Amino acid sequence: MLESLHLKNVGPAPEMKMDLAPRLNLITGDNGLGKTLLLDSAWWALTRTWPLTWGGRGIVPAREDAAVDWSERRRDVSRTSRSRFDFGSSQWKRTEGDDPSTRTAKREESRLDGSLVVYVRVDGGISVHDPVRVGEEFRLPFGHAAWGRSSAYQFREPDIWDGLELGPDKTSRVCEGLVRDVSRWAGQAGNADFDQLATLVEQLAGQEQFRLTRKVERVYVDDARDFPIVAGPAGELPVAHAPAGLRRVLGLAYLVVWAWREHKIAAALKKRPPNTSLVLLIDEVESHLHPKWQRTILPSILRALSNEVQLQVVATTHSPLVLASVEPVFDVDTDKLFLLELEDHVVALHEKPWAMQGDVINWLVSESFGLQQARSIEAERAIEAAEAWMRGDAAALPATLSTKEAIHAELQRVIAGHDPFWPRWIVQYEKAGGHP
Repeated sequence: MLESLHLKNVGPAPEMKMDLAPRLNLITGDNGLGKTLLLDSAWWALTRTWPLTWGGRGIVPAREDAAVDWSERRRDVSRTSRSRFDFGSSQWKRTEGDDPSTRTAKREESRLDGSLVVYVRVDGGISVHDPVRVGEEFRLPFGHAAWGRSSAYQFREPDIWDGLELGPDKTSRVCEGLVRDVSRWAGQAGNADFDQLATLVEQLAGQEQFRLTRKVERVYVDDARDFPIVAGPAGELPVAHAPAGLRRVLGLAYLVVWAWREHKIAAALKKRPPNTSLVLLIDEVESHLHPKWQRTILPSILRALSNEVQLQVVATTHSPLVLASVEPVFDVDTDKLFLLELEDHVVALHEKPWAMQGDVINWLVSESFGLQQARSIEAERAIEAAEAWMRGDAAALPATLSTKEAIHAELQRVIAGHDPFWPRWIVQYEKAGGHP
């Protein structure tokens, strides 16, 4: 599990520090301030590779003395590590003694004790790291040879569905993909992997009420595969026709089940117990999800995945509904909220005290999102002008809204008839001789 992360001269900020909570970590902030960068750096810290969002090559910092430091807990033992970017070789250098050619048996055993990591990337793909398995070659930028084998598997979205092949000629198939695996599991009565996947899909679907069935169906004339069937509110459909939100949930559920299944098999072959921790990194947790799913996805993940493993979630979000959804389950002893913001044109990362806001509107105007009002920009400007007029502040009135009649006409254009601002305005407007 990741305990801390410290970035220096990496990305848009001169420095970013996070002391992570053991269960749920939520990161908010405007676009371009470094939310994805934090998740990519967390992946690097936990896996010693870079995710596919950077082509597997890593971040190239613009400033000198760039470093990523972190603290990780493995089987109740904390370990602090550091990496620095070397501009001469154009690559990240890990701490002395962490190179595979000099790694001791003790360090190797510590590596094997690392967490299973699943990173749901913003590009639609998913990265998986299993410390007891051999994954892809760790690629380096600018034509350098691969540094060595990693324990990471980088899935683009088609790979999740159709399978993943490794090797220079793509001759080594390491994952059959959702379509083949789930179709095979569905045809095996009592298959525990199918049961686990079906339960997870149903839990993650929440109010949307999608359910994985044991039915399969041929869909395409030129594709010999049978596709699993999902039952939903509008009837049954093959996963080939699943909408974007359901595809995201199915892909996440499948790769979590697949990764845990393969980890247990690999651990048994190595004659060692399976590891017990899972770190789930999710970029834009609300991506493609209807508000019904935004309201249930994180609580469902916490409930569904905490039974068999120790779960740590690090997620970014732009959705006030996601933050509102975790109010009943947020625990200040195990969870944290972080905000990326601009301070004097400099990006800063801060841990924010948790405070329940009650509803989406209050979250929108909270410090986490920073809106002045939960309305359109035009409505916000019209109301600000109306308030300036009501308090007699003529200097604050824009030229186009300098009279009460102009303000009233604009309010009628941009705010709804049942808006709670109307009673305040109408009273003052009519007192001043205005006619609604």
